[in-house]
Amino acid sequence: MTSKTAVLIEALPYIRRFQGAVVVIKFGGHAMADEALKQGFAEDVTLLKYVGLKPVVVHGGGPQIDDLLQRLNIQSHFVNGQRFTDEATMDVVEMVLSGHVGQEIVGRINRTGGLAVGLSGKDALLIEARRKRFNREPGETGPLDIGLVGEPVRVNTDFLNHLAASDVIPVIAPVGFGPEGETLNINADTVAGALAGALSAEKLILLTYVGGLLDRDGRLIERLTIGEIEKLKREGIVSGGMIPKLDGVAEALAAGCRGVYIVDGRRPHALLLELFTDHGCGTAILPGP
Repeated sequence: MTSKTAVLIEALPYIRRFQGAVVVIKFGGHAMADEALKQGFAEDVTLLKYVGLKPVVVHGGGPQIDDLLQRLNIQSHFVNGQRFTDEATMDVVEMVLSGHVGQEIVGRINRTGGLAVGLSGKDALLIEARRKRFNREPGETGPLDIGLVGEPVRVNTDFLNHLAASDVIPVIAPVGFGPEGETLNINADTVAGALAGALSAEKLILLTYVGGLLDRDGRLIERLTIGEIEKLKREGIVSGGMIPKLDGVAEALAAGCRGVYIVDGRRPHALLLELFTDHGCGTAILPGP
C-alpha cells in the first residue's frame, strides 16, 4: 500500500463520522502571515465542505491591526490579553477585520473552488454583545473599563445554521453590536467559542502560533478536560493572550461543543491532520471534571 493510499484509508472513517457536522475554525497567528499556509488553509476548508462537513470560519487579525495603528500613529495597549479599544482604534479594527483580512480569506476560498461569504457580527444581527469589564488589581476599586471591547451574549443561530446547511462557507470577523447599536471589538477566540457552543459544534479548532498547550517543562499537553483549565490558570502555566482563548474554550464546552482542539497553524494542512488522522496534531480539550 502506498503512503498516499494509506492516508486516504486512514481518513475514510473520519470523513464518514463527521458527515454533516458543524466544525468552527478559528484562523489566526503565524498562518495568517504566510502565503503558503494561507493558501493551504483555503484548500483545507474547501475540501471539508466538499466531503460533507459544515465549516464555519472565524478569523483574527491582530498583527494587521497593529501595523495599521502604527502607520496612523494611534497608540495601542493590552489589558489581560485584550486590546484597549477607543473609537479611533475601533474604526481601524473594523476596517482591517471586515474590510481587508476577511475579504482576503473569502477570495482565497472562492478561487480554490469553495463558495465563501464574509460577515461581521453586525450582519444579520449575528453577534449581540455587551461591554466587557475586568476587575482591577487588589486594593483598587470599581471595574476596569477597556473601551469598546465586548463579549457575546446572543448568537443568531438560525441564520448561521441556514448558511451552514447551504453551499456557503461563512467567514466571520470578530466584531459585534452592543445594546445601543455600538460596534464592539471581541476577541476572536471568544467569538469562535461562542459560535461553537451555540451551534453545538462537533469540534472547535483553534489554529494558532504554538503547537498546543505546554506544561511547565515545555512538553505538549495532548489531552485535558474543562475542569483542568482553571488549574492551569492558577498555576500560571497559561497567561496573557492564552487566557481569553481558554475562557472561550470553557464556555464552548459548557454550552454544548463536543471538543476543542488547539492546533499548530504553522504546520501545512494542520486542519486536515487534526480532523482526518488517528493522532491529530495539538491539544484536545474535552468536557469533563
